Amino acid sequence: MSDITIRALIQIDNLQPKFAAYNGATVQGSVPLSGDTILIGEFAPGNGVFTLIDKALKASSVEATSQLVEREFGFFILRSPSNGEVGIARDAILDALGAGMSDRIKPSIASTQIINSVEPYQAQLLNKWRKGSMIVPGQTLGIVECAPAAYISIAANEAEKAADIDIVEVRAVGRFGRLFVSGTENSVKVGVDAAVAAVEAVTGRDG
Repeated sequence: MSDITIRALIQIDNLQPKFAAYNGATVQGSVPLSGDTILIGEFAPGNGVFTLIDKALKASSVEATSQLVEREFGFFILRSPSNGEVGIARDAILDALGAGMSDRIKPSIASTQIINSVEPYQAQLLNKWRKGSMIVPGQTLGIVECAPAAYISIAANEAEKAADIDIVEVRAVGRFGRLFVSGTENSVKVGVDAAVAAVEAVTGRDG
């Protein structure tokens, strides 16, 4: 399976309540709960994810939360209340690829935005496609964009750890990952800073 490229692979422990709830509303399979550990992967070519998930499930007691193939990449989420079991699943995937965590692509921040006192018409437009909390006009909106896309998940979890924010949308599939959070001006700034720091702390190779 050496022809499969690890675009992203990240283990997130202590899943935060709002991010866990967001996942519960959007995933196809086993629902992650607050406090769980999840493993998120993004690979190219996309069809490789099916075999990798099979190996992870057979090697550990993790459960499959999501698996999908979009235009270019394959994406999955695995979950367990046990951090150790998720680690076993991660190692099974790496062993199958003959790779290590240093072979994943190091993510980069593409952009950040903070919009103070969101105008009502823009709030309603955003609320049309969000899957998380609604944006209330007058709130502050924070947006973080990164690549590869899957790493936006750790950004969401760390933003919630750091600040009292609401998770509006987490788009972790595609060319870029995008996180939308809302709250007070100060809380959104703290959350965005934590999200950026989390992504920038991930190690790997240049993509």
